[in-house]
Amino acid sequence: MSLSRANVLFMACVTGLIVANLYYSQPLIPLIADSFGISQAKAGSLTYLTQSGYALGILLMIPLGDKLERKSQIIVTAALAAVCLFLSALVSDFFVLQIVSFALGMFSIVPQLLLPMAASLSSEQQRGKVIGTVVSGLLIGILFSRTLSGFIGQWIGYQGMFFVAGSLGIIIVLLIGLMLPRNKPNFKGNISCLYRSMYTIIVQEPVLRDATLISSLAFAQFGAFWTTMVLLLANNPFNYDSAIIGAFGLIGAIGAFAAPLVGKFGHNGAANLLIKYGIILTLLSFVVFALSASSLFGIIVGIILIDLGLQVVHVSNQTRIYSLSAVARNRINTVYMSFSFLGTAFGSAFGLYLYNLFGWIGMCVGCIGLSVISYIFFLFSKKNK
Repeated sequence: MSLSRANVLFMACVTGLIVANLYYSQPLIPLIADSFGISQAKAGSLTYLTQSGYALGILLMIPLGDKLERKSQIIVTAALAAVCLFLSALVSDFFVLQIVSFALGMFSIVPQLLLPMAASLSSEQQRGKVIGTVVSGLLIGILFSRTLSGFIGQWIGYQGMFFVAGSLGIIIVLLIGLMLPRNKPNFKGNISCLYRSMYTIIVQEPVLRDATLISSLAFAQFGAFWTTMVLLLANNPFNYDSAIIGAFGLIGAIGAFAAPLVGKFGHNGAANLLIKYGIILTLLSFVVFALSASSLFGIIVGIILIDLGLQVVHVSNQTRIYSLSAVARNRINTVYMSFSFLGTAFGSAFGLYLYNLFGWIGMCVGCIGLSVISYIFFLFSKKNK
């Protein structure tokens, strides 16, 4: 069965709504800190615990998408994520909330099941555009989740936000059952062979290794910025509440609408060039951020640059890796996305560490260093091809 435009748009919407689970807590950090009587830095641990859970969920569960019927796997996983959202609103102990946040990340992996499904159901000619459309939903979900969370959290508290998110999760599960086609993968071996084959894929696919490392560094910078930005804006000289902080997600969404275009150009052979430009955009964003610790205009410009840079790197890399093997797309995606979100988790923790020691400028300098490493590796890998 091929994908209709309605199927593709629905996948993009579901991807955005479920990936949002990973980011609802970010603008709520000050509210959660006040509720539990802890520091904002400790409350910020929820961000990298959720992202770490996501990385582990990808590693353990996404490979099964090459063995199990994908629609059923998506429904079960999305339902468990909805349960975790309700639990996040109900628990009264912060340590338990940390555990639930980790589990929420594990079960919010549906976007990484949908992307290989979209790739397998689309034609070779349309694959780049389809991937770009679905990824645009993912990026918009990441960015708008902060806005939604900030406004609802300011209005009815962080618990209210998680109740709303859990209710959305139940609706999503019902719609998936109605809208998504069934999709049976082609892998014929047993589950043990399935997991062992991931190592073989890493060894045999240099494009996958290159894409994974560059993406991990880009996601690390993304995580560092969006986690520490909350602390910058919640304190002097801005002193913004969670609603205003969440609204900054709308700014980054400007670049996300270009994802289908990036996918189209990447599919036409320009992926390497686009990745180079994406790394440079990300580096420039942190130069702007470093010069804008008290400048609202500079922060807005930097947000546009970093989100566009990540989008260019991510969509171009995914277009490259989904062309490697039709029968191993879920395993390829497992390698790529598990390390990418480990990068996000590392970046969030790295950013908080640098922010606590050296402030905003120190975090920016650290991320500039990550961009430089990424660019050097890009040049090295290109030279050796």
